[in-house]
Amino acid sequence: MRLFALLTCLLVGCLAEKPHPCTSPALLSGALTVSTQNEKLWTYSQYMYDALGQRIRLKEMGTYENKSFTYDALLLFREATMFEINNHDRTCKKKPLKVDFQPLEIPKTASLLGQAVIGSSSGPGQGLLVNTWIGDLPKKAGKFMSTVTEFGCIPVSNVYHTDQFGWVLTSFFNNVIGLLDPGQLIPPAFCKGAQLEAMDGEDPVNFYSLF
Repeated sequence: MRLFALLTCLLVGCLAEKPHPCTSPALLSGALTVSTQNEKLWTYSQYMYDALGQRIRLKEMGTYENKSFTYDALLLFREATMFEINNHDRTCKKKPLKVDFQPLEIPKTASLLGQAVIGSSSGPGQGLLVNTWIGDLPKKAGKFMSTVTEFGCIPVSNVYHTDQFGWVLTSFFNNVIGLLDPGQLIPPAFCKGAQLEAMDGEDPVNFYSLF
């Protein structure tokens, strides 16, 4: 009886424990959409994310100011280099990547806004338990709001503010832990001879500035 009471207290304590900031899996593949408050930009992207090697691949299609575009970028943070890849023409642009790698995570300085169920909590498998956090952007003025799953810290959505677009919403879906095609994080053979281009006063590139 005492053992049962002890186990009950431990279980209640675990269930009552508040969520803590977390780090997403080091290897992720999936898709995401980006939409902006001023409606200038909308994109759909397939992504691969490697926090161990500090590499990101983005294959985008979308509209910017009512004009359609496609974009394929490989970001190699350890080499401080990014490649803009055109598989159709088999060409590459090699550019400097002058920012530090920012892992997908909830910073320790973030504050918990709340916990919720996406879908329904009425039956098993009908809902997804998520935590929403708010905090300050590391190198931009303003705030962010990020939602991740309670179990696994898988990204669900991220909202932040920029001067160019206003509020920017990134929604993640079809996430898979691991890399579906690790070769996509290696520059294609036709990029071997690409020369590093000067940025000519452009802003440094980071994960979100590509949208």
